Amino acid sequence: MKKIIVLAVIGLMAQLIDGSLGMAYGVTSTTLLLMVGLSPAIASASVHLAEVVTSAASGYSHFKFGNVDINIVKKLVFPGAIGAFSGAAFLSYIPAVLIKPYISLFLLGLGIYVIFRFLLLKIAGMPVDKEASEKKGKLYRPVGFAAGFLDATGGGGWGPLTTPLLLTQRHLKPSIVIGSVNFSEFAVSLSASIGFFLFIGWDTLYWQIVLAMMVGGVIAAPFAAWLVKHLKPALLGVLAGGVIILTNLRTIFKEFFSLELFQEMHYLFPLLLIWLLLIVAAVRKKT
Repeated sequence: MKKIIVLAVIGLMAQLIDGSLGMAYGVTSTTLLLMVGLSPAIASASVHLAEVVTSAASGYSHFKFGNVDINIVKKLVFPGAIGAFSGAAFLSYIPAVLIKPYISLFLLGLGIYVIFRFLLLKIAGMPVDKEASEKKGKLYRPVGFAAGFLDATGGGGWGPLTTPLLLTQRHLKPSIVIGSVNFSEFAVSLSASIGFFLFIGWDTLYWQIVLAMMVGGVIAAPFAAWLVKHLKPALLGVLAGGVIILTNLRTIFKEFFSLELFQEMHYLFPLLLIWLLLIVAAVRKKT
């Protein structure tokens, strides 16, 4: 019973982060599941299946709070679902671990830009003409496919790739970006789960783990959607940017320098201090 409660708390924490920042459910929950002793295969399978339910609850909550742009969802969801299914189908043949550090370098740059934009530039949605809007919309489909593919092959990537890229579009508010990404994630998670079921199977899956994480995630979803609606956009941008930077710096340190960032306090502490100062600046920033 104690283990089930711990798993439910993991699901709650992961969904709270994902639902309020638009990313990191897979990264957070998989990391925490590994910390409590699960194997990587069981952790990954459990996260993908649990995310079908949690992303549905999160998407519905964001929709009810007015955080969803259906036009963005339409451009993301179908390419994302196709990419996720394709990634699951070819998981056994694609060495995703080899490209992960280079993706992290790209995302690190995006994270830095996101903080710069939300802290120093005007955040409110900017009106754009129809031609400019259609031009920006062309970006969503390839991003959706790539993010869905990476989510299935690398154990995460839908939020970390789609959210920062959409946040760089100056005509979009962060609450709309996060809500639309979360709303689209249901189809991506479902498609990936179907792919894993068909091509890998769920023979070793512990259903109590999945159900416990589902319960925790469903509980957290409405609060996370409310949170993203009421927090200052500058604060959301700095929080999201900090998550992007720390998560990808950890990957870069590990892959290129064989260092575990979260255990190297002489590297981690200055980064956390800088992030804290940026958060304070975001809180004090006038909208």
